[in-house]
Amino acid sequence: MKKFDVVALGELLIDFTESGISGQGNPLLEANPGGAPCNVLAMLNRLGKKTAFIGKVGEDMFGRQLKEAVKESGTDVTNLIMDKEVPTTLAFVHTLQNGDRDFSFYRNPGADMMLRKEEVSEDIIKAGKIFHFGTLSSTHQAVRQATRYAIETAKKNGLLLSFDPNLREPLWDTLDHAKTEIQYGLSKCDILKISDNELEFMTDTKDYEEGINILRRQYDIPLIFLTLGKAGSRAYYKELSVQEKPFLQENTIETTGAGDTFTGCALAHILEWGLDGLTQNRLQELLQFANAGASIITTRKGALKVMPEKAEIESFINSRKQ
Repeated sequence: MKKFDVVALGELLIDFTESGISGQGNPLLEANPGGAPCNVLAMLNRLGKKTAFIGKVGEDMFGRQLKEAVKESGTDVTNLIMDKEVPTTLAFVHTLQNGDRDFSFYRNPGADMMLRKEEVSEDIIKAGKIFHFGTLSSTHQAVRQATRYAIETAKKNGLLLSFDPNLREPLWDTLDHAKTEIQYGLSKCDILKISDNELEFMTDTKDYEEGINILRRQYDIPLIFLTLGKAGSRAYYKELSVQEKPFLQENTIETTGAGDTFTGCALAHILEWGLDGLTQNRLQELLQFANAGASIITTRKGALKVMPEKAEIESFINSRKQ
C-alpha cells in the first residue's frame, strides 16, 4: 500500500494578480498561492486523492502563507523546506484582454530554486504512485540536480512519471536551455501534458498532429495530453487519438491554473483506471471531465484555494448536456 497517490516537486510562489483599482488609480494586487505542481496536487485533493509536495519557500510572511495554504488544501508538507536566507519567489501576473497572462518574476534568487539534492526525501517519493514534475525546478544547477535525483528515485521505485513543461520564458537564461530541459523531461515521462504553444516550441510546427508524431518518434511516451485552450484537448495513447471540445463560458476572467486543473483531473482518472486500462471511451470521459474542471477554474481568481469539487464538475457537465 502506498501512502500517497501523487508526489510532486517544483516551484511554490506567490502570484500577485490584479484585483481592481484603488481610489488613487493604482492597481490593487491580490497575493494568491501559486506554483503549478501544488495547483495540480490541490485539484487531486479535491478529488479524494492523497498527495505530497517537495520544494522550498522562504522563511518569511509569504513562505508561511504558502505552507499554510498547501497544508490546508490537503497536501503533505513534510518535505517543504523553509529557507532562512533566500526569500520566497514572487510572480506578478498581468491578465490580457483575451484571458492570457503576462508574467514578471522576482526570482534572482528565489527560495524555490535553492532546493538541494540532499534535502529531497527519498522516503516520500517511494511512498507515491505517481511522481509529477515540470521544468521550473530545472532552471538552475542546484535545484536541477535535486529534480533529477527525484526523477531517478521515482523511476527506480516504479512510480509513473508525469511531466508538464510549463514553459515560462522569462525564467530561462536562453530558450535553448529551456528546450534542453524539456527534452530531458520528455525522455523520462510516462504521462505528458503539453500545451499547443509548447508543442510548437519543441517541434517547430503549427500542425499539431505532425508535432505529436515528431514527439512520438523521438520519445517513448505512453500517454500524451495536448491542451488547446479554446479549442479543447486531445489524448494520444497507443493507436488511439481522442479529441474533446472545450467548455467555453462568458464569465471567464483569467486562465491561471487551467492547465494545472486539467492535469489534476487527468491524473485522478489514471489513478482509477491505471495506465494500461485506458480505452477510447475512458479517454473521452477523462478529457471531458478535465476540460470542464479547467473551464470552471477560469471563472475564479487564483487556483490552489479555489479548485472545484468532483460534484461541481459533474453538475457543470450535465448542465451543458441539457
